[in-house]
Amino acid sequence: MQTEMKETGRYERTLTVLLEEDELEAAKDTAARKLSKEMKIKGFRPGKAPRSMVERMVGAEALRTEAIEEAIPGAVGDALVESDLNPVTIPQVSDIRDRDGGGIEVDVLVTLWPTLEAIPDFSGREIEVELPSAEEEEIEQQVDVLRNQFATLEEIGRPADDGDFVLANITASLNGAEVEEASASDLLYEVGSESFIPGLDPVLLGVSSGDIKEGPGTLPPGFTDDAGAEVTLRVLVKEVRGKKLPELTDEFVGEVTEFESVEELREQIEKNVLSWKVESTRRIFQDQLIEAIVADLDLELPEALVEAEVEARVRDLLHRLEHQNISIEDYFRATGMDEQQFISSVREQSVASLSTRVLLDGVIAIDGIEVADGDYEEAVASLAASADSDIATVEAALSEGGQDQALTSDILRQKALARIVEAGTPVDANGNPVDLTPVLADEEEVPDEEAPGQDESLDPEEPAAQSEE
Repeated sequence: MQTEMKETGRYERTLTVLLEEDELEAAKDTAARKLSKEMKIKGFRPGKAPRSMVERMVGAEALRTEAIEEAIPGAVGDALVESDLNPVTIPQVSDIRDRDGGGIEVDVLVTLWPTLEAIPDFSGREIEVELPSAEEEEIEQQVDVLRNQFATLEEIGRPADDGDFVLANITASLNGAEVEEASASDLLYEVGSESFIPGLDPVLLGVSSGDIKEGPGTLPPGFTDDAGAEVTLRVLVKEVRGKKLPELTDEFVGEVTEFESVEELREQIEKNVLSWKVESTRRIFQDQLIEAIVADLDLELPEALVEAEVEARVRDLLHRLEHQNISIEDYFRATGMDEQQFISSVREQSVASLSTRVLLDGVIAIDGIEVADGDYEEAVASLAASADSDIATVEAALSEGGQDQALTSDILRQKALARIVEAGTPVDANGNPVDLTPVLADEEEVPDEEAPGQDESLDPEEPAAQSEE
């Protein structure tokens, strides 16, 4: 076997692998054995028929084609080792040609992990952010969260509004037949919560005890095989109840929290809200800083690498949806995207994530960042704590799964990211530096509620394509 290599792109190489006819002859023996296992040849057990008989039955050309397919993977693997190439996607055969005098030439496109010879100067780069502050309204919202946890319900004499509770019998019908899974008796439902059948909340808004109302609804994903179908909702209102919040006093605070006064509670909530706001602003600053530096990179990602990342992300999402018994069509309806918009969004995420990783790898290489003593052990201890496992078990799992090197790479990238962020400067609208030093929050003393403005979304994950480690 002979190999020739030429550069066909900045991060692409084309290997031309030359296979002599005698190499193909050896591959024909293997191909014939495999074919005979799938054939019924009188007088021979599967896989035991001689090559000559297999060749007569399938034809010389078909056997040669099978032999070529058999020989190429091993030849390409040897060629990669010989050429000292480490592809980040599966090498693609782009052409196969017969050679004069026998044998074949195989062109193989190899995609490499992009590397940077230089990185933009990110020292002192300014990114405008909003000045984090805990607003009075946000503090009051968190106080009300605590009060709502101890609220009682009492019957009220007015029509139901958002936040009120309705005790009702609900019937959903499709084409005149009741949908039992979407019907309920004596359901105590919070108006405006949108936690049952889409369309129910508008029907309940403004109802009074004794009312019978009807309206359109939609069966949500997972509700029978008719998910997404329009149904008729019929509601018999038995009671309308409103929340009665406990009075905010030092006595109440002392009974339900570890604080002794309303003032202490509000001070801690203010501190925690500010902690959330600072952390959120830090993430925004980090993302915008990385985006600005990536925009200055002399970088063009190989198309094969981007496509591999897109495919991996789509495959991962489909796997997660399958576990939740949600179809991709239901996902499109829930997100308001069509297939083209979805692929475009995933592609944008893939490009951003891969570009960020290339930048971080560049900082690691050019700045000479290394894993210091104790870094790996600290990372393993953190993984063990989050998995509620012991360190030895996690270390063994990482080693057996070949993930110890991946963890080392993650540590290096976190160090590179920290170096970039530390070198940048967050400023307000007037260009004044903004202090984003983390504020220590006491999570145990905060009402069990999401942080202000927190939103759960499908964020870009680690790139699925493997870099050259």
